[in-house]
Amino acid sequence: MTSPAISTEGVRKTFGDVEAVRGVDLAVPRGTILGLLGPNGAGKTTVVRMLTTILRPTAGRATVLGLDVAHHAPQVRTLIGLAGQYAAVDENLTGHENLRMVGRLTHLPKATIAPRADELLAKFDLSEAANRPVRTYSGGMRRRLDLAAALVHRPPVLFLDEPTTGLDPRSRLDLWGVIEELVADGTTLLLTTQYLEEADRLADNIAVIDHGLVIAEGTAAELKAGFGSTIVEVAFADAATAAKARELMGPVGPAEVLVDGLTVSVKLDEGAKAVVKVVRAIDSVDLEPTAFVVREPTLDDVFLSLTGRPAEEADRPEAETASDSSRGAA
Repeated sequence: MTSPAISTEGVRKTFGDVEAVRGVDLAVPRGTILGLLGPNGAGKTTVVRMLTTILRPTAGRATVLGLDVAHHAPQVRTLIGLAGQYAAVDENLTGHENLRMVGRLTHLPKATIAPRADELLAKFDLSEAANRPVRTYSGGMRRRLDLAAALVHRPPVLFLDEPTTGLDPRSRLDLWGVIEELVADGTTLLLTTQYLEEADRLADNIAVIDHGLVIAEGTAAELKAGFGSTIVEVAFADAATAAKARELMGPVGPAEVLVDGLTVSVKLDEGAKAVVKVVRAIDSVDLEPTAFVVREPTLDDVFLSLTGRPAEEADRPEAETASDSSRGAA
């Protein structure tokens, strides 16, 4: 049996008295994408930093292509690419100069560096800006250049920490296409993201992490199936009517008033049969809905059900970033 490209066994990380990661087990098969989801402060970025040798695990074992990240850090670094939450390019250099610099740092043959830079600039639609200083780039252009830099040495394993944050919808779709091409060519990816539709589209498997622990894992379809078969959302003209409707729907399935105060959401396990019960419940006292929607569960529903919180942009507050940089990069 082929060993996973990325593996963690009981990995933990503490910062003083704070236990940021409390024992995470992951296995990412070669040539697949693992989507790592979690709310603010869940520990996603800390896991990525350990796997990319920026931090040493406090306990447990983590490997990349069979190499222990703590004991073989230099070798691991030659096999991985990393694009973090913020573009890590030199704004005083041009796009082309940034990529050539990365080529030299990763010890590519001198004759291949410039052609590789040109290839990546074209792939990420940056050729026209290749000779401009990066400080003149938009945020989206910097994100694309940052990902290009992570790919210069053709790493077989790639870590993307919220790679599409700040991109417009078109740029995000373009980047998704590049990610799919990389995996089709055999690259293994670990992806953290704040966009649940991104994980739904790209990830072969999804792990939800909260308070430093993996609390759910499976394909997007498996996670949705575990949530429930059908969701009914019924909107009303005022909050009092919505509250009354929630009481009536309670016996049919778990019901809650959404944040707008006017919409009642009901989770149903009996599908169409239970939808009829919802209609009868509100009709029994002549309540008049302004909207009635029947839909299948999304990853957003699963995420909120598991964590009680929405996915957010940052993994941990700035205080952790400071702690990370001062507490033992490998």
